[in-house]
Amino acid sequence: MAPVRVLVLGAGFGGLELTTRLSEEFGDGVEVTLIDKGDAFVFGFSKLDVMFGRSEAAAVRHAYRDIVKPGVTFVQTTVRSIDPLAKRVETDAGVFESDILVVALGADLDPAATPGLDEAGQDFYSVDGAFAAREVLANFAGGRVIVGVLSTPYKCPPAPSETALMLHDFLSKRGLRDRSQIDLVVDFGRPVPPSPDASTLLEGAFADRGIGWHPKQQVSALDASSATATLRDGGELPFDLFLAVPVHRAPAVVLESGMAVDGWIPVNPLTLETSFEGVYAVGDVAAVGTPRAGVFAEGQAAVAAAHIAATIKGASSDAEYGGRGICYLEMGDGEVALVDVTFFGDKRVGNLVGPSAAYMADKAEFGSSRIKRWFGRDWPAS
Repeated sequence: MAPVRVLVLGAGFGGLELTTRLSEEFGDGVEVTLIDKGDAFVFGFSKLDVMFGRSEAAAVRHAYRDIVKPGVTFVQTTVRSIDPLAKRVETDAGVFESDILVVALGADLDPAATPGLDEAGQDFYSVDGAFAAREVLANFAGGRVIVGVLSTPYKCPPAPSETALMLHDFLSKRGLRDRSQIDLVVDFGRPVPPSPDASTLLEGAFADRGIGWHPKQQVSALDASSATATLRDGGELPFDLFLAVPVHRAPAVVLESGMAVDGWIPVNPLTLETSFEGVYAVGDVAAVGTPRAGVFAEGQAAVAAAHIAATIKGASSDAEYGGRGICYLEMGDGEVALVDVTFFGDKRVGNLVGPSAAYMADKAEFGSSRIKRWFGRDWPAS
């Protein structure tokens, strides 16, 4: 019999973990095709490292061409249409048929959704935007900076808080902090809603560093001529530099496929199965009930892989996704806290450990272990 064909769309945390698990389980016994429009994987935290001059862009890009795994073929191409009933996908590289389809295409950024953003703001959430922000910050002479989240949900909820704290350190080291104001605008009541302890820690850090915290607020438009941000309630904030988390949307190809409901793909949160037989969705594109962050996509992929493996074997799996994720939270001054959150079960739990300088090494090991697992090489290179 011909090998089962598994088609995975998207090579982020979810796609990389799922294809790795299937390769470990079946080797060449399963035909796994992994598709992504990009040529390299970049951790979210690496974008900030480059942006603030702690790493070089070339050092944090992990080329997909380096993936060499039994049974797995990577194809760099753009997905043009998805037929979830036929499990058939059209791309710039041709048509792909599958027996099992996994959609892990993440969330796209839509700067045009916010009037004035393209003219007056700097996206720092895309890879290209964060890398470009490095030069913007290097040339910044001080002034009023807004870190603005332009919609919810968005990827990696703690990242804007980290950005504000890292910006404080960056400006302080350059002797520019005294002439600068930093404001953080997020449409949450607290910085990390699932963890009251982490939120209290961050709010204290903001107060200690003189960072303006604007909760339950959202920037609705930017005006380049007056250098002001209009808030949802009609108020205004002036700025010299606006660092933006643009509006997030499911990719257009997903919205056009008929899979999305209210903008995202609904799934069984315990198994990651969609309403289409043999079709799964994991990560940011799926409406699971957890934050949109890589560590959650990785956990979802593990469960989806278990169910796919059981299907291939003609069996069933009792694997269930528990909604747990561990997040490393940069607090500035070389310290990192650990937030351990579980979203499913009797009650939501969000435990905080640290902050401590020791967790900086733990965070580095988190990244290096995944590059070793997914790409089969050491990072940083020894």
